Amino acid sequence: MKKIIAIICLVFVAFTGQAQKKKKNAKLTLEVDGVCMMCKKRIEKAALNTKGVKFANWNLNNHQLMVIIDERKTSKKMVCESLAKAGHDTKEIKATEEAYGKLDPCCKYRDEEVVRNHH
Repeated sequence: MKKIIAIICLVFVAFTGQAQKKKKNAKLTLEVDGVCMMCKKRIEKAALNTKGVKFANWNLNNHQLMVIIDERKTSKKMVCESLAKAGHDTKEIKATEEAYGKLDPCCKYRDEEVVRNHH
C-alpha cells in the first residue's frame, strides 16, 4: 500500500513539474501607451533591453506590443517595469511622474491635446 501511494505521489510531482516548465520562446502581447513613431522606437528599445526579450514590435494604431521572451530569463512583469522606466504606461505598471516627465513634449500621451494633435 505504501508503495502505491509513493508511486502516485511521484507521478503527481512529475506532471506538476512538467506543467510549470518555462518556455524558451513565449509570446506576449501588452498594451502600452504612446502616440508617435518616437514612442514606438523608445518602447521597442526598452523592451529589447530587458534581458530575455528576443523580439519586440509595437503597433502605433492599437498600442499593442508583441514580444517574444525567454521565460527562463524574464517575465511579463519585468518587461512592464522596463517600459515604465522608459516613461510608458502598461495596464500592469504605470510610469512614474519622473520617468513620464523625461519624454519629449510630442510624446506626452497622457495629455489629451497631444493625443488629438497626433490623429
